[in-house]
Amino acid sequence: VQGTGGSSAVSKCSAAARGYIQDRFLRLLAGRPRRRAPLIHRGYYIRTRAVDHCVQDFLLKTQSHPRTQVLSLGAGFDSLYFRLKDMGLLHHTVVYEVDFPNVVCQKATLIKRMEELSTLVGDTVGEGLGAIIFSGEDYKLLGVDLSELSELGRALEEAGLDSEIPTLFIAEVVLAYMENSRSDALIQWAAEHFPRACFLLYEQVHPEDPFGRVMHQHFSQLNSALRSLAQYPDCEAQQRRFLGRGWTECSVMDMNEFFTCCVPEDEQRRVQALEPFDEYEEWHLKCSHYFVLTASKGMEPSWTPLLPSVTVPHCAGPVGMAGSVPAAVCARLSGIPGLRRYGHRSVLIKPDVILTTGGFGEEDGQHCRLRNFHVLSKHAGCWKAGCVTKKHPDKRWGERLYHTVSCLSGGLALVVGGRTSPSSAGLGVLWLKFPETCNASDPDDIAVELVNLQPAAEPATLRWRHSTTEVTFKGEQYLFVYGGRSALEPVLGDWYFLHARELSNTVIAVEGPVPESRHSHSACSWEGGVLIAGGLGAAEKPLGSVFLLRELEHGFQWQAVETYPPLIPRYSHTAHVHEGKLLLAGGVWFHASCVPGITVIDLMTGLCLDYVINVEHLEWPLMLHNHSSVFLPNEKELLVIGGGGNCFSFGTHLNPEPVSLSLSSILTNH
Repeated sequence: VQGTGGSSAVSKCSAAARGYIQDRFLRLLAGRPRRRAPLIHRGYYIRTRAVDHCVQDFLLKTQSHPRTQVLSLGAGFDSLYFRLKDMGLLHHTVVYEVDFPNVVCQKATLIKRMEELSTLVGDTVGEGLGAIIFSGEDYKLLGVDLSELSELGRALEEAGLDSEIPTLFIAEVVLAYMENSRSDALIQWAAEHFPRACFLLYEQVHPEDPFGRVMHQHFSQLNSALRSLAQYPDCEAQQRRFLGRGWTECSVMDMNEFFTCCVPEDEQRRVQALEPFDEYEEWHLKCSHYFVLTASKGMEPSWTPLLPSVTVPHCAGPVGMAGSVPAAVCARLSGIPGLRRYGHRSVLIKPDVILTTGGFGEEDGQHCRLRNFHVLSKHAGCWKAGCVTKKHPDKRWGERLYHTVSCLSGGLALVVGGRTSPSSAGLGVLWLKFPETCNASDPDDIAVELVNLQPAAEPATLRWRHSTTEVTFKGEQYLFVYGGRSALEPVLGDWYFLHARELSNTVIAVEGPVPESRHSHSACSWEGGVLIAGGLGAAEKPLGSVFLLRELEHGFQWQAVETYPPLIPRYSHTAHVHEGKLLLAGGVWFHASCVPGITVIDLMTGLCLDYVINVEHLEWPLMLHNHSSVFLPNEKELLVIGGGGNCFSFGTHLNPEPVSLSLSSILTNH
């Protein structure tokens, strides 16, 4: 548990070095600097921003009081005191920090050794008295085990904590590690002993969904289990916890809500532009699994730092589910490493033959961008897996993620776009040639030839997280390339018609309301046009709109598709059309109460129904984002291949084997 404090200080220090956090003191307290990934930087930015937002609001609301105090529980190597003092916000406030004695001793030694820190604290007095390890005029460090409540109360009294003045308690990922009976007692003790008090809590939530299971397992493996989650698994349970233990007001937000509601839009844009970034799914999932809670009692005026500055739809309520869809692993496909990947594409190149290309995954025991192609073929009702031999050097493939593959007639598929790293320019187009007849009983027989193309269609193809869909206009076949992002533009809203044979950009008139720019959306061919659904829009907000690009005599027309009830905004899902119904599989949304399953939209009536995926027969968390899926209409079966991602600092989760979702019951009943 003590180790988590040091690790978080290093991560905050790395975020500060990249400009996410303005804090010149972290580097003095965190030890040797280590560079963290952009996803970690964002995670620690939002954590610091939430705590600072609430602390500064408390200091602002209580500035008319002659004296106030802040008590940081399990403060570790945090720099909060030094930042507040440097900003001139501690004119009449004393900061107390409590942690294990050895942690506090290390911190006290660092402060005394660093002139930049010791100058801010000033003269020290009364050290070494009981639990008081370090004592300045407005800054006290106490070495006490928080679970020993009577000892904690006695030490705080000796250090001068005054129960009669406004007090802010801070617990930043601390109570979760304690036994619930002890952390509950601490929450109640604070309410009972301090008539004018506020409590700020930041910690984890939702252990039951796939990301939550990976998170929970990570902390258990570190021997720092999250003990609070069994009893307090969601924000509502945490709110009831405080209101039932003496606190009269309590507000709570997960970090997606906090970032949207409490961080000004110009600051959101500043943070989003700091580093090349392409891990939106994991960022939003991390934010849905952490919350900030503020509770208060006896405060005049009332302390409400979590009031939104903008009105947004609240996403904490339950999602109405029309039923469930059973998930089952595919027999004989377990343990095939080449199918453990994300950001890849899977397409039917022949009936019952699926080609999977690209993505990031597992190869020879290593995590890397994948060069190998894989093929699945169905024989006698069972899927078999095999590798594909590629005729031509790998450099033509370029290890791409988030590309598209469109199967055209005559043993040809066109690869469009994709990327290597988020900072590199997008990759262009590539033909894949394969035999027109494949031996489905032996998938290893398939050879694929890679053919480079002249960069004639570069503006259309230097992008990723886009869609490429077959359309027909005046009897000619085109590929409609839409949306996505590039190294320069975080979201694109343009489109191109590529002539299927010549791959030249063709100008075709398009009228009607232009959809919002988006990436990570879905696109399906339907009645000669294209159905676009969801996606991540500008400012990294999920979209719930559905558009039909409809063929007219002289061109195409955008037409909004109304859904009832409205489609819950989502992105990173997959989609298929079957008999006038649009099927959406998985994705990421901001509704924290559950994860997206299968959504069925009747394109005639607009009726939109959500179905939960029943995963009771899976022994591992099924992450339905960054996956690929193939719909098999005869069996009314959806085959999900790969999926997952880098789960913040908790490790990479890759769905270990393909999963079959049986949709026959919902497509019959819908």
